Amino acid sequence: MLWPEAVRRSVKLGADREMIAVYPRRLDLPRSLFGDLIDAASRRLWFGGYTSYFVWLDVEGAGRVLAAKAAAGSDVRFLLGDPDSVVTRHREEIEATPLTVSTRIAMTRAELSKHEVGAEVRLSDRHIAMSVWVFDDDMLVSTHIGDGLGQDSVTMHLRRRQSGGAFDRYADHFQQLWAVARV
Repeated sequence: MLWPEAVRRSVKLGADREMIAVYPRRLDLPRSLFGDLIDAASRRLWFGGYTSYFVWLDVEGAGRVLAAKAAAGSDVRFLLGDPDSVVTRHREEIEATPLTVSTRIAMTRAELSKHEVGAEVRLSDRHIAMSVWVFDDDMLVSTHIGDGLGQDSVTMHLRRRQSGGAFDRYADHFQQLWAVARV
């Protein structure tokens, strides 16, 4: 009787089978995870973080790698926060940091331009509290908590293993935001 229970605990069969890991903070992710996911992806690399600024700091050669992937036909998208929105200004007041949200958005846009990444960029303020990054069938989702910075957000690593599961729902969320975001 113990053996089937041990198998059930180690082989995920239920709704959580797409859950790879949960981290109390984005800062707790293995340092190489974003880079590894970017390197492994070939079809889609969707960055749905309000600034995704940390990518340029944490992933060595991110601009060069993303440019090569876009040139090879990968769907590279950046859904960034709208730097001119009331939501962004309010978030800047909450964070009260010298490196403002709108500055971090501008820095990501500058990095994309500098490296001629070839990514499509759209702006929205509807994803201020949740970031979704998609790398083929792997995904990272950060849910922002209180007045903490993005690096303090609970972050989940998901891998697509079923139709209509958590992965697909978050990917649909990204697509819905993308559809109404401004260019």
